[in-house]
Amino acid sequence: MNFDVIDPRVGTQEGYALLKAVARKKSKNGSEYLDLVLADVESEIPAKLWSYNPELHGEYRENQLVKVRGLSETFRDQPQFRIDRIRHIQPGDDVDMALYVPVAPEKSEDMYAALIHIAEGFADADLRALVLRLYEERHAALLEFPAAFRLHHAVRGGLLWHTLSVARLCENVAKIYPFLRRDLLLAGAMLHDICKLDEYIIANTGLASGYTTEGSLIGHLVQGAMLVERVGAELGVPEETRMLLAHMLISHHGEPEYGAASRPLFLEAEVLSQMDLLDAEIYEFYDAGQSVPAGEFSARQWMLDNRKVFNHGGTGAYRPNILEGQA
Repeated sequence: MNFDVIDPRVGTQEGYALLKAVARKKSKNGSEYLDLVLADVESEIPAKLWSYNPELHGEYRENQLVKVRGLSETFRDQPQFRIDRIRHIQPGDDVDMALYVPVAPEKSEDMYAALIHIAEGFADADLRALVLRLYEERHAALLEFPAAFRLHHAVRGGLLWHTLSVARLCENVAKIYPFLRRDLLLAGAMLHDICKLDEYIIANTGLASGYTTEGSLIGHLVQGAMLVERVGAELGVPEETRMLLAHMLISHHGEPEYGAASRPLFLEAEVLSQMDLLDAEIYEFYDAGQSVPAGEFSARQWMLDNRKVFNHGGTGAYRPNILEGQA
């Protein structure tokens, strides 16, 4: 951990850290303490906050970013950080999140602008108005949210990253098959995960720390269809258009066993489902392969049908060409 030494006489250090693990425990004398793992993108260290008092120190959970002060120690020949002070980050801290949590490879504002540019180019005025309305209302959240809790694109800004990747894939499919309803396909791509904004509980890092009640009971597929119906009706979007778009949202997971309320029942819905799956699996294959040295197999991957992934050593850095003019 890269903490600053603020008092060299006693070795007191101070800095920011991601709470990778948080457990509230009791010591032998009956007092409470927090058993933590502090991390940044390069390293991690076990930490303890003794004599923990929630009213004094605050409440903490996994995936939050905090500022800590304390001493580096050794316990059973292993490094450990003893925390004297801890607090949540504040707006004036001006923290570079990329130092502490995984982030999308492109700036969120750039990805958002690229998606808005796609929607502004729709020939279908109803779909254009609907997509722009939903994006503009959710601008701030879209800049931070991940695309998943644990799996693909589960990084800060990951929802925009995944969404723009799927939209670019759909754009190119529409070029090869010009008989597709391009605007409908791209509207589905842009909105297919829009209600993940309502499905996840997000920590101050932009990473998911759990599911909302609505997200657990209804889920983002059905939530998205409900949103399209409600806002589409407000804007006067034709009923058939709302129905087609809602179907794309509730069917984009492909199969009921993966959460789809219906299997895709028209061509654009099927294309969206396949492109969504393709982008997710490319990410998972890459991530699993890079987790082991070249010439070795990864552990079995649940999302990839329990397959082990081989690292052949020839894969470059994961940075898809998704920004304006690069598709």
